[in-house]
Amino acid sequence: MKKTLCGIALFSLLSTGAFAQKKEGGKPEVGGGRIPSHGPAPAKAAPAARAQPPARAEAPAPPARSFADKAGHPEAPHVHANGQWVGHDSGPNDPKYHLDHPWEHGHFTGGIGKGHVFHLAGGGPDRFWFNNFYFSVAAADLGFCADWLWNSDQIVIYDDPDHVGFYLAYNVRLGTYAHVTFLGNS
Repeated sequence: MKKTLCGIALFSLLSTGAFAQKKEGGKPEVGGGRIPSHGPAPAKAAPAARAQPPARAEAPAPPARSFADKAGHPEAPHVHANGQWVGHDSGPNDPKYHLDHPWEHGHFTGGIGKGHVFHLAGGGPDRFWFNNFYFSVAAADLGFCADWLWNSDQIVIYDDPDHVGFYLAYNVRLGTYAHVTFLGNS
C-alpha cells in the first residue's frame, strides 16, 4: 500500500510539472513555425473621404502606425495564431501598393498557400529567390523584413486580395509578412 501511495504521489508531482511546462512552453501567439491556413480576406471598403477645405498652416504628419497590437507582438504586419492578418486593412486604393504595370513578369506558378513552404536561398529585400523564382519586397514594406534571414528562412506565398500585382510573403519563423512582386523565374 505504501508503494502505491508513493507511486501516486510521484505521478501527481510529475504530471503537475508536465502540465505547467506545456502551458508555459506552448507556441507563441505569432510565428514559431505556425503557418496560416489561408491568406487575408479582402479589406472592407473604407468610407469615401470628404473634401477638406485647404489648410492655412501645414498640417502635422499623421503618427506612424503601430502593428504591435499586444505585448510581445512584432512591430510589423503579422498573423495571429487564430489566423487574423494584422495590418492588411488598407484596401485596394492604397497608393503604397499601386503598380503601373501589374504582373509585368507574369504570375507566380510555384504554389500558393499553406501546402507550399519555400526556403529562401539568397538575396535581400530588393531581390530574393527560392527554387529559381525571384521576388522583390514593396518599398513600403522594406522596414518590416529587416530581420528576415534571406538565405534560410521558410516563407509561404499568398495571393493579395486587395493589391493587384502583389503577393504576400509570410515568414514562418517570425509570423510576419510583406507585400512582394514577382520578378520571374529562370
